[in-house]
Amino acid sequence: MATAAESWSVGQAEIAGKPVVYKFINELPDKKLRDMMTWLTVVSWKYDGSSTNGMPAKDLNASMIKLENGLVSIVGRGDVYYEVYTATGNNLKEFVFYITDRDVFMSHFNKALNNHPAYPIEISFYEDKAWSDLVKLHTDFGIKTNKESQRAQ
Repeated sequence: MATAAESWSVGQAEIAGKPVVYKFINELPDKKLRDMMTWLTVVSWKYDGSSTNGMPAKDLNASMIKLENGLVSIVGRGDVYYEVYTATGNNLKEFVFYITDRDVFMSHFNKALNNHPAYPIEISFYEDKAWSDLVKLHTDFGIKTNKESQRAQ
């Protein structure tokens, strides 16, 4: 879910005593894109990881990879949506995007997953004009976001 121009990191945190693995973009996109995409969108897949320390079992993880591969094919990256991170662990898989419009995004989302089985997912939308969710994740992993570059980009 990344392009060659972006750099991504992988990091691990602990939530409620369980490991959570994050894959996230290292830098905020330019201000024009951020101003256009003000809706934080979280695709969540809850599961029972009680026998695997909160992580998905092998067969479940394979299904999650199929979902992720479908999400890669969503049309409109950079115009309709921009993916920023995934989180896996503590009985939850999340795919996180910023989007321009909920209806347009959902139309593209459904088209991309048209030939997939129904996944046990929930999709939540939160207004986040400041991209504070991604900024907090960067802060949590010690990535400094230059405030001047946030305004100027």
